Amino acid sequence: MDYETWSENQETATVTVDEHDLEVAYYDDGDGEPIVFCHGIPTSSFLWHEIAPPLADDYRVIAPDMVGYGNSAMHDGFDRSIRAQEVLLDGLVDELGLESLTFVGHDLGGGVGLRYAAHNPDTVDRLVLSNAVSYDSWPIETIVDLGLPSTINEMSVDDLQEMLEGLFRDTLSGDPDETFIEGMLAPWASEEAMISLSRNAIGTNTSHTTEIDPSEISARTLLLWGADDEFQAISYAERLEDDISDADLVGLDDANHWVMADRPDAYGDRLREFLEGD
Repeated sequence: MDYETWSENQETATVTVDEHDLEVAYYDDGDGEPIVFCHGIPTSSFLWHEIAPPLADDYRVIAPDMVGYGNSAMHDGFDRSIRAQEVLLDGLVDELGLESLTFVGHDLGGGVGLRYAAHNPDTVDRLVLSNAVSYDSWPIETIVDLGLPSTINEMSVDDLQEMLEGLFRDTLSGDPDETFIEGMLAPWASEEAMISLSRNAIGTNTSHTTEIDPSEISARTLLLWGADDEFQAISYAERLEDDISDADLVGLDDANHWVMADRPDAYGDRLREFLEGD
């Protein structure tokens, strides 16, 4: 599935975040137990295009674009931190009438999941974190630089596209998946999107994970990690495994930060095994 097809299959909802009514785009397919997939920066829900759809035969799969990303609201004037994205998630869960769910998060989306699972233990039955921000592991230098007004003011849309393409190509293991790269670049092809990405980068706040005590998470947890990640090292997953009472770590070799793109078959198999386990 390419990005255009993914976008055509998205639905929209209006969710209130800090008194701002924001449009949220989300992919929603299948019936049964809900699984919510959450992406990070600088990606979108398309990150899950190889992982979520095959699960729709047995589960309801929901993959929102966080606000400031993808096809969700990108205009100025609202917070895009993971604290705010947690509020967004809470509102979307209410809007969709979900009483319990499995949460799967990558990168900043994993940070959202850490917060949401700690704050909503009765809602999150199972938690999957992949190369997630945690503790003081983030932000990386590239994202810090993107959040500087001086950086974005000196960039054109073409400059941003070139920078992001280099980022993805340099941190994918093996031969790049062109559908993945094209889909990752597609949301950032306008002036509004470029400014939105800068605002997203500004919103990275380490305090929003350091204030969370992972030992408060009661959900059965899988840490499904790209073992070769240069951004979110597997040592942070090892800390999470120690701190979360019911957590198991699975490191996938030959996988960098974009683990679901580097090892989609292995990722999907491990995720399904976890979902079908006791």
